[in-house]
Amino acid sequence: MRVATETQPAARPIVPALRDTVARRGSVLLSRHPRLRLSLLLSAPMFWLGLVYIAALAALLITALWTVDTFTGTISQTWTLDNIVAVLTGSLYQTVTLRTVGVALLVTLIDILIALPIAFYMAKVASPRLQRVLVIAVLMPLWASYLVKAYAWRSVLSRGGIFEWLVAPFGGQTPGYGLPATIITLAYLWLPYVILPIYAGLERVPDSLLEASGDLGGKTWPTLRLVVLPMIWPAIIAGSIFSFSLSLGDYITVNIVGGANQMLGNLVYTNVGAANNLPLAAAIALIPIVIIFAYLAAVRRTGALENL
Repeated sequence: MRVATETQPAARPIVPALRDTVARRGSVLLSRHPRLRLSLLLSAPMFWLGLVYIAALAALLITALWTVDTFTGTISQTWTLDNIVAVLTGSLYQTVTLRTVGVALLVTLIDILIALPIAFYMAKVASPRLQRVLVIAVLMPLWASYLVKAYAWRSVLSRGGIFEWLVAPFGGQTPGYGLPATIITLAYLWLPYVILPIYAGLERVPDSLLEASGDLGGKTWPTLRLVVLPMIWPAIIAGSIFSFSLSLGDYITVNIVGGANQMLGNLVYTNVGAANNLPLAAAIALIPIVIIFAYLAAVRRTGALENL
Protein backbone atom coordinates (compact mmCIF):
# COMPACT_ATOMS: atom_id res chain seq x y z
CA MET A 1 0.00 0.00 0.00
CA ARG A 2 1.34 3.36 -1.04
CA VAL A 3 1.51 6.24 1.37
CA ALA A 4 1.02 9.65 -0.16
CA THR A 5 3.72 11.98 0.86
CA GLU A 6 3.61 15.74 0.49
CA THR A 7 6.79 17.15 -0.99
CA GLN A 8 8.16 20.17 0.74
CA PRO A 9 9.55 22.98 -1.49
CA ALA A 10 13.29 23.38 -1.26
CA ALA A 11 14.36 26.28 0.87
CA ARG A 12 15.84 29.12 -1.20
CA PRO A 13 19.00 30.83 0.00
CA ILE A 14 18.41 34.24 1.40
CA VAL A 15 20.14 36.84 -0.80
CA PRO A 16 20.99 39.97 1.09
CA ALA A 17 19.67 43.14 -0.46
CA LEU A 18 22.28 45.24 -2.20
CA ARG A 19 23.07 48.42 -0.40
CA ASP A 20 22.35 51.65 -2.19
CA THR A 21 25.82 53.18 -2.14
CA VAL A 22 27.41 56.00 -4.10
CA ALA A 23 29.64 53.56 -5.97
CA ARG A 24 26.63 51.47 -7.00
CA ARG A 25 24.77 54.53 -8.24
CA GLY A 26 27.82 55.61 -10.23
CA SER A 27 28.21 52.13 -11.74
CA VAL A 28 24.58 52.05 -12.81
CA LEU A 29 24.84 55.53 -14.27
CA LEU A 30 27.93 54.67 -16.30
CA SER A 31 26.44 51.41 -17.56
CA ARG A 32 23.38 53.24 -18.84
CA HIS A 33 25.29 56.12 -20.46
CA PRO A 34 28.23 54.83 -22.57
CA ARG A 35 29.01 58.30 -23.88
CA LEU A 36 29.49 59.56 -20.37
CA ARG A 37 31.78 56.59 -19.66
CA LEU A 38 33.83 57.37 -22.77
CA SER A 39 34.05 61.04 -21.83
CA LEU A 40 35.39 60.20 -18.38
CA LEU A 41 37.95 57.81 -19.84
CA LEU A 42 39.23 60.46 -22.25
CA SER A 43 39.09 63.36 -19.82
CA ALA A 44 42.51 62.71 -18.22
CA PRO A 45 44.54 62.34 -21.45
CA MET A 46 42.66 65.23 -23.08
CA PHE A 47 43.37 67.40 -20.05
CA TRP A 48 47.06 66.47 -20.23
CA LEU A 49 47.12 67.18 -23.97
CA GLY A 50 45.50 70.55 -23.46
CA LEU A 51 47.82 71.44 -20.60
CA VAL A 52 51.09 70.34 -22.19
CA TYR A 53 50.46 71.04 -25.87
CA ILE A 54 47.76 73.67 -26.35
CA ALA A 55 48.72 75.65 -23.28
CA ALA A 56 52.38 75.55 -24.32
CA LEU A 57 51.50 76.90 -27.78
CA ALA A 58 49.39 79.63 -26.20
CA ALA A 59 52.27 80.55 -23.89
CA LEU A 60 54.60 80.63 -26.88
CA LEU A 61 52.31 83.01 -28.74
CA ILE A 62 51.94 85.24 -25.70
CA THR A 63 55.71 85.33 -25.17
CA ALA A 64 56.22 86.39 -28.80
CA LEU A 65 54.13 89.48 -28.07
CA TRP A 66 56.44 90.67 -25.28
CA THR A 67 59.66 92.65 -25.52
CA VAL A 68 63.10 92.65 -23.92
CA ASP A 69 64.50 95.67 -22.17
CA THR A 70 67.69 96.46 -24.07
CA PHE A 71 69.31 98.03 -21.00
CA THR A 72 68.57 95.46 -18.28
CA GLY A 73 67.92 92.40 -20.47
CA THR A 74 64.74 91.58 -18.59
CA ILE A 75 61.48 90.62 -20.31
CA SER A 76 58.94 93.40 -20.39
CA GLN A 77 55.34 92.19 -20.57
CA THR A 78 54.39 94.98 -22.92
CA TRP A 79 52.12 93.84 -25.74
CA THR A 80 53.55 94.53 -29.18
CA LEU A 81 53.77 92.93 -32.62
CA ASP A 82 57.33 94.13 -33.23
CA ASN A 83 58.88 90.66 -32.94
CA ILE A 84 56.42 89.04 -35.34
CA VAL A 85 56.74 91.92 -37.82
CA ALA A 86 60.53 91.70 -37.64
CA VAL A 87 60.45 87.96 -38.30
CA LEU A 88 58.03 88.30 -41.23
CA THR A 89 59.81 91.23 -42.89
CA GLY A 90 63.47 90.65 -42.02
CA SER A 91 65.58 89.41 -44.93
CA LEU A 92 67.64 87.19 -42.61
CA TYR A 93 64.60 85.31 -41.34
CA GLN A 94 63.15 84.96 -44.83
CA THR A 95 66.42 83.50 -46.15
CA VAL A 96 66.75 81.10 -43.23
CA THR A 97 63.11 80.04 -43.58
CA LEU A 98 63.55 79.23 -47.27
CA ARG A 99 66.77 77.36 -46.51
CA THR A 100 65.11 75.37 -43.73
CA VAL A 101 62.08 74.43 -45.83
CA GLY A 102 64.34 73.51 -48.76
CA VAL A 103 66.51 71.26 -46.59
CA ALA A 104 63.43 69.60 -45.05
CA LEU A 105 61.86 68.95 -48.47
CA LEU A 106 65.10 67.55 -49.89
CA VAL A 107 65.63 65.28 -46.87
CA THR A 108 62.05 64.05 -47.21
CA LEU A 109 62.45 63.32 -50.93
CA ILE A 110 65.72 61.44 -50.39
CA ASP A 111 64.23 59.35 -47.59
CA ILE A 112 61.17 58.44 -49.68
CA LEU A 113 63.31 57.37 -52.64
CA ILE A 114 65.47 55.19 -50.38
CA ALA A 115 62.57 53.85 -48.29
CA LEU A 116 60.36 52.70 -51.19
CA PRO A 117 62.56 49.83 -52.49
CA ILE A 118 63.56 48.79 -48.96
CA ALA A 119 59.96 48.69 -47.75
CA PHE A 120 58.79 46.88 -50.90
CA TYR A 121 61.43 44.17 -50.48
CA MET A 122 60.52 43.79 -46.80
CA ALA A 123 56.77 43.53 -47.45
CA LYS A 124 56.53 41.61 -50.74
CA VAL A 125 59.80 39.77 -51.42
CA ALA A 126 61.43 38.75 -48.15
CA SER A 127 60.36 35.63 -46.30
CA PRO A 128 58.53 36.03 -42.96
CA ARG A 129 61.70 35.25 -41.02
CA LEU A 130 63.77 37.69 -43.08
CA GLN A 131 61.04 40.32 -42.63
CA ARG A 132 61.50 40.21 -38.87
CA VAL A 133 65.26 40.49 -39.26
CA LEU A 134 64.92 43.50 -41.58
CA VAL A 135 62.46 45.23 -39.26
CA ILE A 136 64.96 44.85 -36.42
CA ALA A 137 67.71 46.16 -38.70
CA VAL A 138 65.60 49.23 -39.54
CA LEU A 139 64.83 49.88 -35.88
CA MET A 140 68.36 49.27 -34.63
CA PRO A 141 69.71 52.77 -35.48
CA LEU A 142 66.98 54.23 -33.28
CA TRP A 143 68.53 52.51 -30.28
CA ALA A 144 71.71 54.58 -30.62
CA SER A 145 72.05 58.08 -29.26
CA TYR A 146 71.15 60.97 -31.55
CA LEU A 147 74.40 62.76 -30.72
CA VAL A 148 76.51 59.66 -31.34
CA LYS A 149 75.05 59.27 -34.82
CA ALA A 150 75.45 62.95 -35.65
CA TYR A 151 79.08 63.05 -34.50
CA ALA A 152 79.73 59.79 -36.35
CA TRP A 153 78.66 61.46 -39.59
CA ARG A 154 80.84 64.44 -38.69
CA SER A 155 83.80 62.07 -38.54
CA VAL A 156 82.78 60.29 -41.77
CA LEU A 157 82.41 63.53 -43.74
CA SER A 158 85.48 65.29 -42.33
CA ARG A 159 88.70 65.83 -44.29
CA GLY A 160 90.59 62.56 -44.36
CA GLY A 161 87.50 60.69 -43.17
CA ILE A 162 85.99 57.45 -44.41
CA PHE A 163 83.91 59.11 -47.14
CA GLU A 164 86.90 60.89 -48.65
CA TRP A 165 88.92 57.66 -48.45
CA LEU A 166 86.21 55.83 -50.44
CA VAL A 167 85.71 58.40 -53.20
CA ALA A 168 89.33 59.59 -53.55
CA PRO A 169 90.30 56.76 -56.00
CA PHE A 170 87.49 57.93 -58.33
CA GLY A 171 88.51 61.59 -58.16
CA GLY A 172 85.85 62.58 -55.64
CA GLN A 173 86.13 64.45 -52.39
CA THR A 174 84.14 64.82 -49.24
CA PRO A 175 81.47 67.54 -49.09
CA GLY A 176 82.88 68.63 -45.73
CA TYR A 177 80.74 70.64 -43.36
CA GLY A 178 77.80 72.55 -44.80
CA LEU A 179 74.31 72.04 -46.21
CA PRO A 180 75.18 68.81 -48.10
CA ALA A 181 76.48 67.28 -44.89
CA THR A 182 73.37 68.47 -43.06
CA ILE A 183 71.08 66.89 -45.66
CA ILE A 184 72.99 63.59 -45.62
CA THR A 185 72.96 63.38 -41.82
CA LEU A 186 69.29 64.31 -41.46
CA ALA A 187 68.32 61.85 -44.20
CA TYR A 188 70.11 59.08 -42.30
CA LEU A 189 68.59 60.06 -38.96
CA TRP A 190 64.96 60.11 -40.11
CA LEU A 191 65.06 57.23 -42.64
CA PRO A 192 63.58 54.61 -40.24
CA TYR A 193 60.58 56.89 -39.61
CA VAL A 194 59.86 56.85 -43.35
CA ILE A 195 60.49 53.15 -43.96
CA LEU A 196 58.10 51.86 -41.31
CA PRO A 197 54.89 53.65 -42.46
CA ILE A 198 55.56 52.71 -46.10
CA TYR A 199 56.26 49.11 -45.05
CA ALA A 200 52.97 49.02 -43.14
CA GLY A 201 51.15 50.45 -46.17
CA LEU A 202 52.68 47.87 -48.52
CA GLU A 203 51.68 45.04 -46.21
CA ARG A 204 48.05 46.04 -46.69
CA VAL A 205 48.33 45.76 -50.47
CA PRO A 206 46.92 42.31 -51.43
CA ASP A 207 49.31 40.09 -53.35
CA SER A 208 46.40 39.10 -55.57
CA LEU A 209 46.37 42.58 -57.10
CA LEU A 210 50.00 42.24 -58.17
CA GLU A 211 49.28 38.78 -59.58
CA ALA A 212 46.21 40.06 -61.43
CA SER A 213 48.24 42.89 -62.94
CA GLY A 214 50.84 40.39 -64.13
CA ASP A 215 48.15 38.10 -65.57
CA LEU A 216 46.72 41.03 -67.54
CA GLY A 217 50.10 41.81 -69.07
CA GLY A 218 51.19 44.57 -66.71
CA LYS A 219 54.95 44.97 -66.46
CA THR A 220 56.85 45.85 -63.30
CA TRP A 221 56.98 49.63 -63.55
CA PRO A 222 53.37 50.14 -64.77
CA THR A 223 52.18 47.86 -61.96
CA LEU A 224 54.11 49.83 -59.36
CA ARG A 225 52.98 53.16 -60.78
CA LEU A 226 49.32 52.38 -61.47
CA VAL A 227 48.48 49.76 -58.83
CA VAL A 228 50.85 49.95 -55.89
CA LEU A 229 51.66 53.67 -55.69
CA PRO A 230 48.04 54.93 -55.46
CA MET A 231 47.34 52.46 -52.64
CA ILE A 232 50.40 53.37 -50.56
CA TRP A 233 50.27 57.11 -51.24
CA PRO A 234 48.77 57.86 -47.77
CA ALA A 235 51.58 55.80 -46.18
CA ILE A 236 54.20 57.76 -48.15
CA ILE A 237 52.70 61.05 -46.97
CA ALA A 238 52.60 59.73 -43.40
CA GLY A 239 56.33 59.01 -43.57
CA SER A 240 56.99 62.41 -45.09
CA ILE A 241 55.30 64.08 -42.12
CA PHE A 242 57.92 62.60 -39.80
CA SER A 243 60.97 63.47 -41.90
CA PHE A 244 59.69 66.93 -42.88
CA SER A 245 58.65 68.03 -39.39
CA LEU A 246 61.73 66.61 -37.66
CA SER A 247 64.07 68.24 -40.20
CA LEU A 248 62.19 71.53 -39.95
CA GLY A 249 62.79 71.86 -36.22
CA ASP A 250 66.25 70.33 -35.98
CA TYR A 251 69.15 72.46 -34.79
CA ILE A 252 71.66 70.01 -33.29
CA THR A 253 72.71 68.44 -36.59
CA VAL A 254 73.24 71.85 -38.18
CA ASN A 255 75.49 72.85 -35.28
CA ILE A 256 77.53 69.65 -35.66
CA VAL A 257 77.92 69.24 -39.44
CA GLY A 258 76.35 72.37 -40.92
CA GLY A 259 79.36 74.64 -40.70
CA ALA A 260 78.37 78.31 -40.74
CA ASN A 261 74.87 77.65 -42.11
CA GLN A 262 71.84 78.47 -40.04
CA MET A 263 68.34 77.06 -39.88
CA LEU A 264 65.29 78.14 -37.92
CA GLY A 265 66.18 75.89 -35.00
CA ASN A 266 69.60 77.53 -34.72
CA LEU A 267 68.07 80.99 -34.61
CA VAL A 268 65.72 79.92 -31.83
CA TYR A 269 68.59 78.34 -29.88
CA THR A 270 70.79 81.41 -30.33
CA ASN A 271 68.11 83.86 -29.20
CA VAL A 272 67.22 81.77 -26.17
CA GLY A 273 70.85 81.28 -25.10
CA ALA A 274 73.45 83.79 -26.23
CA ALA A 275 71.17 86.68 -27.18
CA ASN A 276 68.84 86.15 -24.18
CA ASN A 277 65.86 87.31 -26.25
CA LEU A 278 63.09 84.84 -25.45
CA PRO A 279 60.26 86.85 -27.11
CA LEU A 280 62.13 86.98 -30.44
CA ALA A 281 62.93 83.26 -30.14
CA ALA A 282 59.23 82.55 -29.58
CA ALA A 283 58.32 84.60 -32.65
CA ILE A 284 60.83 82.63 -34.77
CA ALA A 285 59.52 79.33 -33.38
CA LEU A 286 56.05 80.20 -34.65
CA ILE A 287 57.29 79.89 -38.27
CA PRO A 288 57.86 76.09 -38.29
CA ILE A 289 54.69 75.60 -36.25
CA VAL A 290 52.63 77.45 -38.86
CA ILE A 291 54.34 75.53 -41.68
CA ILE A 292 53.65 72.17 -40.02
CA PHE A 293 50.00 73.04 -39.39
CA ALA A 294 49.61 74.11 -43.01
CA TYR A 295 51.22 70.86 -44.19
CA LEU A 296 48.99 68.74 -41.95
CA ALA A 297 45.90 70.59 -43.15
CA ALA A 298 46.93 69.97 -46.76
CA VAL A 299 47.44 66.21 -46.30
CA ARG A 300 44.51 65.59 -43.95
CA ARG A 301 42.16 64.55 -46.73
CA THR A 302 44.57 61.98 -48.17
CA GLY A 303 44.10 59.65 -45.17
CA ALA A 304 47.78 59.92 -44.33
CA LEU A 305 47.12 60.80 -40.69
CA GLU A 306 45.48 57.39 -40.21
CA ASN A 307 48.81 55.72 -41.09
CA LEU A 308 50.80 57.50 -38.38
